[in-house]
Amino acid sequence: MTHPTTLPPTTGISDQHTGNPGGDEPDSAFYRTLLESTRAIPWKIDWATMRFAYIGPQIEALLGWTPESWVSIDDWVERMHPEDRETVVNFCVKQSQSGIDHEADYRALTRDGHYVWIRDVVHVLRKDGEVEALIGFMFDISERKLQEEELLRLQRELEALSYHDALTGIANRRQFDLALEREWAHSRRDQRSLALIMLDIDHFKEYNDRYGHPAGDACLQQIAACLGEVTQREQDLLARLGGEEFVLLLPDTDLDAAHDLAADCLRRIRDAAIPHASSPLATHLTASAGVASVVPAMDDAPVRLMEVADRALYQAKRSGRDRTAIAPTPPPA
Repeated sequence: MTHPTTLPPTTGISDQHTGNPGGDEPDSAFYRTLLESTRAIPWKIDWATMRFAYIGPQIEALLGWTPESWVSIDDWVERMHPEDRETVVNFCVKQSQSGIDHEADYRALTRDGHYVWIRDVVHVLRKDGEVEALIGFMFDISERKLQEEELLRLQRELEALSYHDALTGIANRRQFDLALEREWAHSRRDQRSLALIMLDIDHFKEYNDRYGHPAGDACLQQIAACLGEVTQREQDLLARLGGEEFVLLLPDTDLDAAHDLAADCLRRIRDAAIPHASSPLATHLTASAGVASVVPAMDDAPVRLMEVADRALYQAKRSGRDRTAIAPTPPPA
């Protein structure tokens, strides 16, 4: 057994790179200096014994463990984070047995109890078709991992923002469309009602014309807050479709329950008493709502629910606004 700190053989490299014009033996001191002056940590494992034939002294500076403490593959396994151990070990063993060079990232335990992200780059040496040894390099990739984690965090934040309306903070049209597809599929599978309330602020153009767009934006934020008080269940979704139009998606809700919630929405908006001197309906802001609830048939599409609710909203507006309306639900197409 070669001692773990003994430099591995350096055969197979041209003598012209060794500084040894005689060409008798490669200059092992040259290779030792080359290997041990890099930040990468070289190592070699004998496949038959699963013991370290060599590991670079840089390992002590990185992890705190002396080269002499790396005796067998068990030391490598035991000094790996428990959450990484099974996946990484199984992958590396499988690749090595197949003679496939590979890479693996994992967290390595330091002597003082912390963890450092390591990337192992492994080359499989074969002799007569059989695996003879593994030679590789360990790289400290902790800084890179921190950068990757920060990038993932930023990506998650951006993704969250892409599903929310920038003005009101509630769901936007994109999130609503995804939720409608999902809840439609669930309701069709379970044959349960799915309800939708489409709500439009009455004479909002006149509001903007009189009070200005900054006041209009503040008004939309206040309306969103009022409607947010109505949706109490986790599965309910409040979204702004655009402009002054809002929608409430209500899984497992029949028509009567949805109508009651729509009436509650309009009542809360009236109670907010937002002044609207240019409204022909009242001195304060009002809204109209259309209500629909269907049990999806197997050949139905989600747009059917949108169409029914939109017809109900149109009916509420034609009937004088500041009210809710229910459109008859047509038979499945």
